[in-house]
Amino acid sequence: MRFIHEPLKFIFIFSLFLALSATARADETDNGLGMEFVLISAGTFTMGEWDDEASSSDEVPRHEVEITTPFYLGTFEVTQAQWRSVMGSNPSVFRGQDRPVDNVSWNDAQNFINALNRMENTDRYRLPTEAEWEYSVRAGTDSIFFYGEDRALMRKYAWYQDNSDEETHPVGLKDPNPWGLYDVYGNVWEWVNDWYSEDYYSESPRKDPRGPSDANEKSMRGGSHEFTSRVCRSANRFSFSTTSKDSDFGFRVAFTSSQANIKPPRFHIIDK
Repeated sequence: MRFIHEPLKFIFIFSLFLALSATARADETDNGLGMEFVLISAGTFTMGEWDDEASSSDEVPRHEVEITTPFYLGTFEVTQAQWRSVMGSNPSVFRGQDRPVDNVSWNDAQNFINALNRMENTDRYRLPTEAEWEYSVRAGTDSIFFYGEDRALMRKYAWYQDNSDEETHPVGLKDPNPWGLYDVYGNVWEWVNDWYSEDYYSESPRKDPRGPSDANEKSMRGGSHEFTSRVCRSANRFSFSTTSKDSDFGFRVAFTSSQANIKPPRFHIIDK
């Protein structure tokens, strides 16, 4: 009898182990909000732009910037379903669970991040800096758009004035940039952490610039569904007060990592 029962016991234990392992993996990769992050490695890039046809005075001088610490950046803009899961409400004008949350101010974005940090028992969720945002969007490129110079190709990558019907669309429907980030152009403007100064580039440090220490407005990036391809450029800058909100104001979340192997707790990670 022992000869028969021992194999059965082994099979039962092994099956239980597989089931528990699958559960553990699910807990590690999904917190129920469906948020995904891309690991952005440290590196150097040229920030800003000078193009007589496209650029603005606040995009110069072009200057070299070094991002010294790896970090994670949201694969997608924060969606309305994710906002509701954290905040219990939905401020958006254009409703849809998979659409980016809109009509949120910089202060609103901070409230969401603070609540998310409390939920995850951490202090590492935040908005990206302006330099981190442009570095991630350029993804190793130095052209007007991460895909090159042809404005007509914007349709492949973004919801903007020419194809949006003047409203937001579900995230992730267009092609990503080379590092796996979706909707970095168009859909909604993305709040970043920095205070805005038109002439900041003339005085910003080379390593990890974080914007001026104080100002009247916060920076925004990426353009939106209301704007042309000229506005939806890697280098273009925009700003509003911390309390301003509109139907094309949104954001994506960053996660601080002092080491490349430190991952946001219980979130799904996609390495670039």
